[in-house]
Amino acid sequence: MRAVLATKADDRVDLRIGQLEMDDLPPGDVTIRVAYSSINYKDGLAVTPGGGVARISPLVPGIDLAGTVVASGSADVAPGDAVIAHGYALGASRHGGFAELARVPAGWVVPLPEGLTLREAMAVGTAGFTAALSVQALEERGLAPSGGPVLVLGATGGVGAAAVAILARRGYDVWASTGKPDHAYLRTIGAGHVLRREETSAPSTRPLESARWAGCIDPVGGASLAYALRTLQYGGAVASSGLTGGVELHTTVLPFILRGVALLGIDSAQLPIEQRRALWRRIGGDLKPGQLDRLITRTVSLEELPDALRRTVDGGNLGRTVVAISA
Repeated sequence: MRAVLATKADDRVDLRIGQLEMDDLPPGDVTIRVAYSSINYKDGLAVTPGGGVARISPLVPGIDLAGTVVASGSADVAPGDAVIAHGYALGASRHGGFAELARVPAGWVVPLPEGLTLREAMAVGTAGFTAALSVQALEERGLAPSGGPVLVLGATGGVGAAAVAILARRGYDVWASTGKPDHAYLRTIGAGHVLRREETSAPSTRPLESARWAGCIDPVGGASLAYALRTLQYGGAVASSGLTGGVELHTTVLPFILRGVALLGIDSAQLPIEQRRALWRRIGGDLKPGQLDRLITRTVSLEELPDALRRTVDGGNLGRTVVAISA
């Protein structure tokens, strides 16, 4: 089978298209013919020296996949089933989705929900799943369209773009922040307003500023997260899932004790499987991003994947990149 192989070599990572044998696949109950995968920020880190993701070498990257079961040792999963797998150790400490075949434990498998094709599932992918998880967490805390505008940071990235599309379809007034000039793309997928990243990442000595946002989805971290906390409305919350803007957070306790705001941590990688399957059912229904086809700005083949991966950490991708493997 063909696969992208990332091999650590001193201070670099070599990427190439190679061949794997069935015996090269990790142990697991379910073997899947991969139709589609997608590119996520974590995939870029997995092929970056010092990225902190890859745990084995060589590694088949790819933290998500969608395809058809070809062999199963589990009573819960049958050959011919259309399935999704993502997170856990996939594409980090075991071979992932950038190969024609993948083998995973049955407890990692999500049935493809009604309302999604395999390609659409990877248009959502891990990034879109994280966005949906963020929206769900904010709404469970009380966020509603009537509450006021919602800020999406890093809005042209995978998580941010999916969040814009989900929120817009649910009737929210979406304000999208980006450092890229392509504001038309954000408006196409549902943003009502676009802010420049300079505004949402500017340093400030003020612990609180004018209350603007009913909620915020943050895949960025760093200075932008600090901005969001000091500009939330009373009782608002930030769902934080990323670190593209840095891992440090410089803030004070004042937003929390004077405005009652909350910082909600979002992790999709280790989410228990029943919660994962339940959320995917919602992604096929009420949490399905609007303008889903427009979220996809690029489809690449296995052969084109190495170059696309190298651009990811540098912020060279817009929206969602789907990888067509054996579709």
